[in-house]
Amino acid sequence: MKIGFEAKRAFYNTGGLGNYSRSTIGILSKYYPKHGYLLYTPSTENAIDFKISENVKIVVPKMFLTKTFKSYWRTVRLSKKIKEHKLDIFHGLSGELPYKAEKKSDAKLIVTIHDLIFLRFPELYHAVDRKIYYQKAKYACEIADTIIAVSEQTKSDIVNFLEVDDNKIEVVYQGCNSLYYKEADTNKKIEVTQKYNLPETFILNVGTVEKRKNTLAVLKAMKAGNIKTEFVIVGKKTNYQDELIKYAEENNLSNLLTILNNVPIEDLPAIYQQASVFVYPSYFEGFGIPLIEALYSKVPVITTKGGVFSETGGLSSIYIEPDKFKQLGEALNVVLNDKELKEEMVTEGYKFVQKFHEEKIAAKLMNVYLK
Repeated sequence: MKIGFEAKRAFYNTGGLGNYSRSTIGILSKYYPKHGYLLYTPSTENAIDFKISENVKIVVPKMFLTKTFKSYWRTVRLSKKIKEHKLDIFHGLSGELPYKAEKKSDAKLIVTIHDLIFLRFPELYHAVDRKIYYQKAKYACEIADTIIAVSEQTKSDIVNFLEVDDNKIEVVYQGCNSLYYKEADTNKKIEVTQKYNLPETFILNVGTVEKRKNTLAVLKAMKAGNIKTEFVIVGKKTNYQDELIKYAEENNLSNLLTILNNVPIEDLPAIYQQASVFVYPSYFEGFGIPLIEALYSKVPVITTKGGVFSETGGLSSIYIEPDKFKQLGEALNVVLNDKELKEEMVTEGYKFVQKFHEEKIAAKLMNVYLK
């Protein structure tokens, strides 16, 4: 088959959508090399450098485009390219499909919807952004032959918020970078420990430092539970980070708090693998990749009750109400001090997380394409 991807985010997004795009392209071309893969992007100038196979071709406009025309090329002109290149499948990896793609080509159209957080928590988004996100997602779901949801939670939201027939939706879980499959060697762990001045024992949280992730709950739990273990946060900075620092200063927790921004992915596995417990009290996620990363890293997990979290965290993780700080503090104390429980959580969590291995995800994606 000839399979095309709208790949702008693979080249320019360092977050979740970019990681998903790069991972999808990488695992499909790795495990199913007999097919041809085309990556459509309006530019590759100053792009993220990621490895692609010989069976992957990058398609860019032949002329320089301004920002406005780059957007036009992605949303309108791309439909013509799909027909011109006689694609069998075109996959929108980040909730979008080109305008009138269903009328301008014979390719089967697939779109991945990651979450509809902008509809669940509209107060976190500007009104204009909400409207644009909604229109793009609604249109893509209407013209797609198949919709991929990254979790049962996202599938349910697509049905309820966008009024889509659930028979049109296939659930294909996400995974994490294969870097997490192997234990970092001793030298790498020492290097990372020295580079970031990591404590010997620490609680870890990874993800964008934003209000929805509810990281402040961990600091409040530390206060409620009189926890003296250090807390390390790794993630992209937003204004919410100032709120965390202020709370720590006002509650004599500053000496226990470390926030690391702009950590390269090559260092993350060694950080995860040295953590005593991973805490993820997010209010809502479409999937929650850091949970997978922690389980692969053989770290016990405490996360949120309900939503997608049990899908991603499995039976061995501990689940808490995100705003019950005393409950979270008690859970932290138990995991930090009960060696037997910690070992059981690690062993069972590692068994569970194998369902998210890249080879299994690639097989499920290819099965959707073949169908």
